[in-house]
Amino acid sequence: MSDFMLWLHANYIRPQIDAVEKNEYEAHFFNVLEKLPPANRVNLEYILEFTAIQAFLLGFRTSEGLPPLPPRAGGV
Repeated sequence: MSDFMLWLHANYIRPQIDAVEKNEYEAHFFNVLEKLPPANRVNLEYILEFTAIQAFLLGFRTSEGLPPLPPRAGGV
């Protein structure tokens, strides 16, 4: 994973994830974290980091959620 992607996760992706309301999922997050030994919590953080970066890249590559580009001048 590039340094830029790790920086992007720490400074953009993770804050976005943390800001989302988890509502009915909150208890599930709590249950998993409470039952994991501390060493495995670190492993879970790395797994979540990797998954979030890959999901971001997939969305970026497929332009998911972006409005269509306006037509270019000259009809090209």
